[in-house]
Amino acid sequence: MDSATFWWIAAAALVIAELLTGTIYLLAVAVGGVAGALAAHAGLGLTAQIVIAAAVGTVTTLFWHFSKVRRSRISNVAVSSNTDVNQDIGAQVMVNDWNADGTAQVSYRGAQWTVLAAQGTALASGQHRVKEVVGNRLVVEKI
Repeated sequence: MDSATFWWIAAAALVIAELLTGTIYLLAVAVGGVAGALAAHAGLGLTAQIVIAAAVGTVTTLFWHFSKVRRSRISNVAVSSNTDVNQDIGAQVMVNDWNADGTAQVSYRGAQWTVLAAQGTALASGQHRVKEVVGNRLVVEKI
């Protein structure tokens, strides 16, 4: 078996392992295997093939890792007020009356919800916007 065939089989095995495990890192290493196969097709020696495969696999893995870390920092918003996670953020509800304990009952999406006023929001009736969801309660602010 020539070295190019070995690299293609190794890359295919890594892709299959990736599909079975669900981590993107094996796919990054498989890209290194493809680079090793291309180096073999170019006629480079075994040492050069291994170095190229290792370098490309390492760079691809590091690129994915650091882009993942960067993405996690960007989406570090609390889940209770993250519009990417919760569809209720930004929705409007009508508050008719506030209770003495600072809560109110509103009809929203076909059900009764308990709402709380956001920090610094006056307890006034009227149209309110959902600022966050805490448990099964909506935190609202006056529009």
